[in-house]
Amino acid sequence: MTTPAVLEEAAAESAGSLTVFKARHPGRWIAGAAVAVLLAMAVNALVTNPAWDWPVVGAYLFHPSVLHAVLFTVELTALGIVLGFLLGTVLALMRLSRVPLLASAAWGYVWLFRSVPLILQLLFWYNLAALYKQISFGVPFGLAFFSVDSMDLIGPVTAAALGLALHQAAYAAEIVRGGLLSVDPGQMEAAAALGIPRGRQIFRIQLPQAMRSIVPAAGNEIIGLVKGTSVVYIMALPELFYQVQVIYNRNGRVIAMLLVAAIWYLVLTTVLSAAQHYVERRFGRGLAQALPPTPLQRLRGILTVRRQARRQRPAGGGRR
Repeated sequence: MTTPAVLEEAAAESAGSLTVFKARHPGRWIAGAAVAVLLAMAVNALVTNPAWDWPVVGAYLFHPSVLHAVLFTVELTALGIVLGFLLGTVLALMRLSRVPLLASAAWGYVWLFRSVPLILQLLFWYNLAALYKQISFGVPFGLAFFSVDSMDLIGPVTAAALGLALHQAAYAAEIVRGGLLSVDPGQMEAAAALGIPRGRQIFRIQLPQAMRSIVPAAGNEIIGLVKGTSVVYIMALPELFYQVQVIYNRNGRVIAMLLVAAIWYLVLTTVLSAAQHYVERRFGRGLAQALPPTPLQRLRGILTVRRQARRQRPAGGGRR
């Protein structure tokens, strides 16, 4: 009769005699080689083609007028995002309200501002004085306490910030609403059963969990708005794209100046993408699914593995 010990010994001997072969993936090597060739061709075209005019790019990349334009672009983006998401959060709560009038008004706002192009909204706010010479403050449909000329109240910068914020609020409202709806409604029912006030349910229970769904889409909107600020060039505001146009109209180096703008947009969006990754990781704590590593984290992991392999290598070196 064969005992379990004998069976285990036989299984160990058979396992030791097996030869293990690494799985081959020729498709991966072919795809990697094709991508490497394409990247090499792109780098070669950028470096060897004199039409890119790299000396001019280097001369104007940190030019004071370009740096001021980059700062103004960041300021416009910050105003549009902060005001847009504040108003968008209010609109999202209105959409989820049990009051039909509030829900309908929020739906109408989202429908209107998502339907009208951004450039048209900016032009409307910029020319608001053509509709209303003065803006009055007082009792609705009654006595006006004081009035202000529209041209004095809404200048080009104010019109740009207002147009970007109101346009962004329509998209932010849907992002926040989708995040709130992603939270299990049973948690809100349990909180209501415990007597927790409605406002506290939203801001202490629902919204923190909804941030897991809100942050990726919100980060995408922020990056889109950085590039979307280029639309305000129609108001002759000194943002990045307008300032680049002014310079290449003066010196005639169109490609080089467009490349300067492209480099700065790449820098801004790269910084925002990195910040988005860490914010997602912050709000993703407690989830079983981990965030995929960034290219930098992959490179760091490969270097760490190779460093550990060198340390574990025998002192004599070489294979026997």
